[in-house]
Amino acid sequence: MNSPILCPELPPDFGRRRLLGGAIAATAVSAFGLTATTATAAPGHPAKSKGISMTAKYAYVGSRTTRERNARGDGISVFRIDPQTGSLQLTQLVKDLVNPSFLALSANGERLYTVHGDLSDISAFAVDKGTGKLEFINRQSTQGKNPVHLAIDPTGKYIVVSNHIGASLAVLPLQADGSLGELTQLVKLDGPIGPHRVEQKQAKPHFNPFDPTGNFVVVPDKGLDRTFTFRFAEGKLVPAATEFVQARETSGPRHIAFHPNGKLGYVVNELDSTVTTYAYDGATGALKPLQIVSTLPETYTGNSRASEIEVDPTGRFVYASNRGFDSIAVFQIDPASGHLRFVEAAASQGKTPRFFATAPGGRHMYVLNEDSDSIVAMQIDQATGRLKPTGFSVQSGSPVCMVFSA
Repeated sequence: MNSPILCPELPPDFGRRRLLGGAIAATAVSAFGLTATTATAAPGHPAKSKGISMTAKYAYVGSRTTRERNARGDGISVFRIDPQTGSLQLTQLVKDLVNPSFLALSANGERLYTVHGDLSDISAFAVDKGTGKLEFINRQSTQGKNPVHLAIDPTGKYIVVSNHIGASLAVLPLQADGSLGELTQLVKLDGPIGPHRVEQKQAKPHFNPFDPTGNFVVVPDKGLDRTFTFRFAEGKLVPAATEFVQARETSGPRHIAFHPNGKLGYVVNELDSTVTTYAYDGATGALKPLQIVSTLPETYTGNSRASEIEVDPTGRFVYASNRGFDSIAVFQIDPASGHLRFVEAAASQGKTPRFFATAPGGRHMYVLNEDSDSIVAMQIDQATGRLKPTGFSVQSGSPVCMVFSA
């Protein structure tokens, strides 16, 4: 097996400092929890918790780790989730990894894959479903710089990766044991670049999820102001009949989230802090723009960039994160048109919320504040979609991704 990708040379006392830091972090993590109320038991009946019902046992958190990123992360953190309260307890820290900044779990939860941001590699880990712990399997090259996202195809036989600076999509096979095979396809993205002099010097794919049908890969491209669609069959990416939809100049499409009905897609645009609503044709992979709205309040006049986007499991709300105006924008979905109505921008309770994740059950959300090294729990109002801090958070160095495993 290949060796895991190691961080650059570190100072002599680094291990001692990190060991002490880990002990402090473990103490902080064990204290983290969501408010739960225990009902008084009737005679002859056990008490029932009124806390949050969780179906996931473990949460995996990726981080940025390098000096070049001014990062303070250690690697991949494994947390055990309390099924009643949603509290997190650190059970493992996989150290000495370079920027494990986006994670993906296999459908059976037995394998975890991570990119290594700013390098040209991804790694595979075996997951012990009993303990949640990770064991390194192997790594492979994506033949493109700065892989930032990866998605497993519905058959579980391939993984697709976005090389952000490599301006390409990579396809790698997954072996029967879950290990990564060597790259089998590299697709270069090209087109007229956007007008932003810093961020749009080339194609910059940032996200490549499979659509709800599993037949297409949809790729927002920040550098070209386009969202591409590829048909995926027999391990190959082929441009769809409608190859892309053009976005507004300097919008910088970053991520897409699909509605549970499979007929709508919501793209968060990083550079102008907006969300575009698209009608989605699952038969052809075509996107048709319907609406564009800001993720920021009308009264905010400062600098900010949008980052992550999610549609809630019920299909009633959309959430998007703002970095700068550090907040999570909440939108209500019109059930007839799919259009969004701005509800609020809830403070992220930290700095630079690069990522957030709605916990299984849909009752609360974890917000990952990259530059304040914190994961903050938010209660989700089931009627309005509004977010309310629970008052609990946990320290985690430069957290940038979170996935859940049963």
